[in-house]
Amino acid sequence: MILEILKYPHPSLKAKAEKVRALDDEVIRLIDDMVETLYASPGVGLAAPQVGHSLRVIAIDVSRNSGNSNRRAKDPGHGLMILINPAILYQEGEKMVREGCLSLPEYTANVKRARRVVVNGLDRNWNPVELTSKDFEAVALQHEIDHLEGILFIERVGSLKTDLFRRKDMD
Repeated sequence: MILEILKYPHPSLKAKAEKVRALDDEVIRLIDDMVETLYASPGVGLAAPQVGHSLRVIAIDVSRNSGNSNRRAKDPGHGLMILINPAILYQEGEKMVREGCLSLPEYTANVKRARRVVVNGLDRNWNPVELTSKDFEAVALQHEIDHLEGILFIERVGSLKTDLFRRKDMD
């Protein structure tokens, strides 16, 4: 089922998500619905709080509709990743990237992010995973994990006056 994506300033977007304690039917259904919602959207990542569930679950697939075919060809990432209770173990490098969000669809902003991250968590089968990501996928991981902490990308903007941009294709 395609879920409604909450829009800023919905209070659920500012709350810290709860750790998933067990893989039950509700969590499995949430994961399946998040994947369906992600693929029905123009985004490359989705966090459970964005669809009204205060749980530490993210879905990311940067190999799909990133809006930049050159970026996809250079860095396809790991494909679809489901991470339950993800945590960033290590990050290095720094880059300024133009970021957007399904919960703030009218805006993009320049945000400083780590170039490379190591993340761990559980996969959709409750197996422990650890992965290293770089560039666009690393940015997506940082963005979605921020959602689990109740942090929106606009809070990471250095200057709202010079680094926040209204999308031209929005009415």
